[in-house]
Amino acid sequence: MKIQNIDQGDSMKVEMDGVSGCQVKQLISQQDGAPLFAMRQFEVAPGGYTPHHHHPYEHEVYVIAGEGVILENDSPRPIKAGDAILVEPDEVHQFRNTGTSPLKFLCLVPNAANNAQFPPECQQ
Repeated sequence: MKIQNIDQGDSMKVEMDGVSGCQVKQLISQQDGAPLFAMRQFEVAPGGYTPHHHHPYEHEVYVIAGEGVILENDSPRPIKAGDAILVEPDEVHQFRNTGTSPLKFLCLVPNAANNAQFPPECQQ
């Protein structure tokens, strides 16, 4: 069993095309013994965003702080702390911080997707 406070651990800057002001912290991964899913915490600075992209797997998101929009294809939908989001496989999406404080959210993905999506230094 692993127990980790969300404030523990190091965040890594996400350096990918189409990303601005975004950091990720691996909370639970395959390296911790989780066979199927990884849990990550993202923090997007005011005015920042994740890539506008899609992938062949679903992921679940829970917004823990801040506010912003998620682009569903090109349509913005407002999000805020307390919202749970399902991004379906191959759905084009992007998270944008439209607020004045960091947008923080938990993201759960299959382990194979976690390992393929980020460079080794972000996978911990």
